[in-house]
Amino acid sequence: MTRMNQKQKLLSISVVLIAIILIVVASTFYTTTQPTDKLQVVATFYPLAFFTQEIGGEHVQVTQLVPSNTEIHNWEPSAQDITAVETADIIVYNGAGLDHWMQDEILPALTNTKTRTTLDTTDGLSLLQTTTEEHEGHEHDHGDYDPHTWVSPYMAKLQAERIYEALVQQDPAHETYYTDMWETLKTSLEQIDADYTETLADKQKNTIFVSHEAFGYLAHRYNLTQHGVIGLSADQQPSAAAIANIIDLMVQHETYVVYVDPVYSGEYAQTLKNELETQTGQTVTILKLYLMTGPVDDKSYLEQQVFNLQNLKTGLEA
Repeated sequence: MTRMNQKQKLLSISVVLIAIILIVVASTFYTTTQPTDKLQVVATFYPLAFFTQEIGGEHVQVTQLVPSNTEIHNWEPSAQDITAVETADIIVYNGAGLDHWMQDEILPALTNTKTRTTLDTTDGLSLLQTTTEEHEGHEHDHGDYDPHTWVSPYMAKLQAERIYEALVQQDPAHETYYTDMWETLKTSLEQIDADYTETLADKQKNTIFVSHEAFGYLAHRYNLTQHGVIGLSADQQPSAAAIANIIDLMVQHETYVVYVDPVYSGEYAQTLKNELETQTGQTVTILKLYLMTGPVDDKSYLEQQVFNLQNLKTGLEA
């Protein structure tokens, strides 16, 4: 009798376990296969994903391919990334040679013929050309143009407007909603642009020394000159000659502030600071200047823009 009870008990437990497994599997299948009425948008990296979410709000589901604060130039897509793009209604990428793998690897691999919008957000914009020197010795060559457009609030606004237009084109039923959301973001970017212009109008200096030479559009917009310890690719390591050259330039311009994006190593900025202080006796300050490739220090894209202006004001004696 005892053995029979044990068998019945084991049988009952098995039935319960099988039932639980079936419920979990069915629930998972139901969740993953149910269609959503949200527009599926794939954006290559943080600023574009941020703009899309700010404009699309509750009517979009945004997938960001490159993890925040990851070096974009040498990132490589996985099969899962290609699958995400395959099912997207809108594909948003920066262009200008930054996320070249979208055009070179992902788009050619798509097999789904669904109607979708593929948006190069810098196509047709006025881009800054790179110099011959910037091409030489770079493992990751951007091509003929500086791709760091989003660093400028003015250029970012133009890119965000392209995203707004794509959302309306793909989902005209929610045009009023997208328009209201876009106007809010547009106002924020225009206010930041105006603040930069006003704040830096009376600057005493006009040269900035940065760890990563990615602030060309910011410099162009507000009449600055940038000098970078390294060039356009943030994953380079500066040579001793490059650091020596920056030291000479800083002495020449009597500027003793170095800007570093906290996402990347500031070791060579510290080396530069130590060497410059030894040579000149001047106090050298290292300040943050965000590249805005992801949330940092609990700051969003817009908050990083505002913070950058305050540090530029300090360094340029505005």
